[in-house]
Amino acid sequence: MEKVYKKVTLVGSSEGGLEAAIQAAIARAQKTLRHVEWFEVKEIRGSVGPDGVQSFQVVLEVGFRLED
Repeated sequence: MEKVYKKVTLVGSSEGGLEAAIQAAIARAQKTLRHVEWFEVKEIRGSVGPDGVQSFQVVLEVGFRLED
């Protein structure tokens, strides 16, 4: 059986680190998209304040399988 996917670009952010930013983006995507099956991190960045790193931001491409 062949599968076809669509990709969307999401940006997740978190003060808790890169993994938390990724988890936030995927969790939100799964609320509105069905069959989310993979992701690819395209960009990583963060913000810096007087005390150092404040937050992390990741740009993801998320793939979800299209229904027949």
